Amino acid sequence: MSAPTNRSLARPTDDAPHVDSAQLLSVLAEISRIGARTGAGITRTGLGPEEAQARAYLAERYRREGLAARTDPAGNLIVRRREADPAKPVLLLGSHVDTVVHGGRLDGTYGVVAACEVVRVLARQGMESAYEPVAVAFSNEEGARFPYPFFGSLGLTGQLDIACATTMTDRDGTALSTALRAAGGDLDMIEAAAWPDGSIAGYLELHIEQGPVLEDRNIPIGVVEAITGRTIIDITVQGVQGHAGTTPMSLRRDALVAAAQVVLAVQRLATTRGLCAVSTVGCLDGEPNVTNVIPGMVRLTAEIRDGRAERLRAAERALVAELSALGSATGTRIDMDLRPVTRPTQTDHRLREAVATAADDLGLTHLEMFSGAGHDAQIVARSAPIGMVFVPSRGGISHAPQEHTDDDLLVAGADTLLHAALRLVTERW
Repeated sequence: MSAPTNRSLARPTDDAPHVDSAQLLSVLAEISRIGARTGAGITRTGLGPEEAQARAYLAERYRREGLAARTDPAGNLIVRRREADPAKPVLLLGSHVDTVVHGGRLDGTYGVVAACEVVRVLARQGMESAYEPVAVAFSNEEGARFPYPFFGSLGLTGQLDIACATTMTDRDGTALSTALRAAGGDLDMIEAAAWPDGSIAGYLELHIEQGPVLEDRNIPIGVVEAITGRTIIDITVQGVQGHAGTTPMSLRRDALVAAAQVVLAVQRLATTRGLCAVSTVGCLDGEPNVTNVIPGMVRLTAEIRDGRAERLRAAERALVAELSALGSATGTRIDMDLRPVTRPTQTDHRLREAVATAADDLGLTHLEMFSGAGHDAQIVARSAPIGMVFVPSRGGISHAPQEHTDDDLLVAGADTLLHAALRLVTERW
């Protein structure tokens, strides 16, 4: 569908189910106080006390609404009907409630609150269903405190590296296992967090876009076709440290000069060469980092992202080749360690169709699009079909205190999730 000239968001007819918009926005406002820092957004890091507090708040809130809520050994909050049939396959809905440091109030949290609201509405419908709707708040999606992002979704799908988790600590030396226990989980029981094969019929995740596409085109709903793949490249440039005043320019093997060319080479992957969607150097550290010394070593970290696996691999190969040549040309040694974090993930056509049909039924314009950010859905995709729904982000800003989506768009996204879920749980597919 094409974008409307002016945004006009329809609401379902009186006899159609819809989310309680006032309650949705109220819960979002209340949970946003947890981890809030005056003038500095929200810091609610995974497996920390604020994340646990947010889960406890949601659990109590929806228990009062007649739902059952529990925390599993991986620290995930699971919310479902009290009379849920444990043998019935599940339509899982959710996201995460942890944030980056000084993050926004909607990233992840919006999808969790909307999922709980959808389960609440469906529980009151009393209809026959082929699948059981269940909401989840995955733990430690961001990896801001413990560098093990997607911890909860990896645990629920049985993909955790237990040996890695057992030895992991945060910067203060606190063990992940200790923090997990304080958050209501248990690393010793982590295998019990994994759901049996076939128990998840599908997974739908509602999320803010975290980019500018929907707002720029004045479209309220995004139907995600694929989630970007991401490769992190740890790069070390080894030159020769020397005196900045006595070493002639022609005899220098300046690691920082070479590193500057590495940064530009990474940028060109996505700009002039067009090999991937985006490419970034976000971290650079030189040694000895003194004004009158030629840098002898620079460490930097780059990442490249794209929604197609073949393009991501081509960009990886191109960067390796260019940096090898650059090392020879600058007289430095450039070492690279490529760490594929996630590969591009396609969403399921049946779930995409359910989202698109729900938007059409609600009179909401929608756009098929890629996700430039990673999500728990990528992890769940290894066990079940996935779908994602996006709503616009003002200015494309996310992971920052200025993160914002208008209330009417938040309600429109939640209604779209509800109608997609209603279609999926009542029709066998």
